[in-house]
Amino acid sequence: MTPDHPTLPRPRPRPGSSLSVKLLLLTVAFFMLSEVLILVPSVAMFRRDYLRMILGEAHLAALALEATPNNMVSPDLAKKLLQRVGAHGIVLHRPDNTTLMLDAPMPPKVDATYDLRNVMLPMLIADAAKTLVRGDNRVLRVLDVSPKEKGVVVEALLDEAPIRQALFNIAERVLSVSMITSLIASVLLYFSLQWLVVRRMRRLTQSMISFRDNPEDAAIIAPSRAGDEIGLAQRELARMQKTVLGALRQNERLVALGTTVTKVSHDLKNMLSTVRLMSDGLAGIEVPEVKRVMPGLMAAIDRAVALCVGTLGYTREGAAPLNLRDFPLQSLVKELTPVIENGVQGDPHKLIDQVPADLAVRADRDQLFRVLLNLARNAVESGANCITISAHNGNNRVVIDVADDGPGLPPKARDNLFRPFAGSARPGGMGLGLAIAREIVRAHGGDIALGHSGAKGTLFQLSLPA
Repeated sequence: MTPDHPTLPRPRPRPGSSLSVKLLLLTVAFFMLSEVLILVPSVAMFRRDYLRMILGEAHLAALALEATPNNMVSPDLAKKLLQRVGAHGIVLHRPDNTTLMLDAPMPPKVDATYDLRNVMLPMLIADAAKTLVRGDNRVLRVLDVSPKEKGVVVEALLDEAPIRQALFNIAERVLSVSMITSLIASVLLYFSLQWLVVRRMRRLTQSMISFRDNPEDAAIIAPSRAGDEIGLAQRELARMQKTVLGALRQNERLVALGTTVTKVSHDLKNMLSTVRLMSDGLAGIEVPEVKRVMPGLMAAIDRAVALCVGTLGYTREGAAPLNLRDFPLQSLVKELTPVIENGVQGDPHKLIDQVPADLAVRADRDQLFRVLLNLARNAVESGANCITISAHNGNNRVVIDVADDGPGLPPKARDNLFRPFAGSARPGGMGLGLAIAREIVRAHGGDIALGHSGAKGTLFQLSLPA
């Protein structure tokens, strides 16, 4: 079957816009971000440990003073010890308030003091960042508890340039390792996601595009046995494709059937019209047997013609144009009353009008008359003696109730309401009355529904825009 819409061109992804490329870039970016978050505290902790290592060496160098009688060494030895440590001066503060000092003859001016005791990580990060961004060589006074002896506080005067170079070296090494680790992890994660997600999503996309372009010839996607979300999506897509394909094939058969029924109904209506004219001529013959069978024959022909007309009206392509106007609903019901009360010879029926006199509707008068007539005749033909039509306004809608005192709808009719050729409540009916009525009401922007149906009667409710 040729689709009723033009085939859309298959979209081509722009360079760099595919899910695979985006996934790779995002993976690399997130891994690099995580490595940066690891690098910053790592450099800060390295600076603290580096300074503590220097203070430990300074402690060992200052212990040389204890080997002398007066806790003093020669200037040359002091210079060598300080150069060994890389400091301008060293001071040991013992718990017994004794102090050992090892310094140069002319110690430099202190530019900043850093006490590493009880310092928190944010402060360590800020100090490391300040060391990295500065370009000058400050002299730092650094204090901390000695790693060599508990209770001893070591104080040293240090140049900042060697500390900065050590930080750059460790940052370069950490960054290099992080980049290599990130690239390896990104590639592994990329191919894993390609295998688990992208490849299967591409299969879903290709199946949907192929089914959209040619649903009748496209292969239905094979359902996956995977228990994840994509596997569930594949199974639901396969189920949906089968349902849509079945509906398309059924629609194709119904279109062919409707075309055939339309042609047959048109020809049959013409033939029945000829038979009706001939029957009118037979009605004047004064033959008892003819007079006895003619009323039944005429009624049967009229019903057959009405059935053909209804079938042709339902299978007509497109809805009938509406002539909307405002009019009192009660006047329409009054026109319907004589048609219903005199519709069946010898079997009186009553139509009760409970529509307020001031209630107006905006609708196609002839089409709405057809809807109410269909509902009333269905009630009469199902065995009702009294039909009540009432109406009221509510929630910007006009609600019309059509109730009867009949025996109620059979289960088959209730299960197939508004379905043509399936929802008839009487033997020999085609089920077109309610289908046509619903089509007309929905064309007005409203709807029709079954309120209730049982041994005490049936109620249909129509709602129209106010």
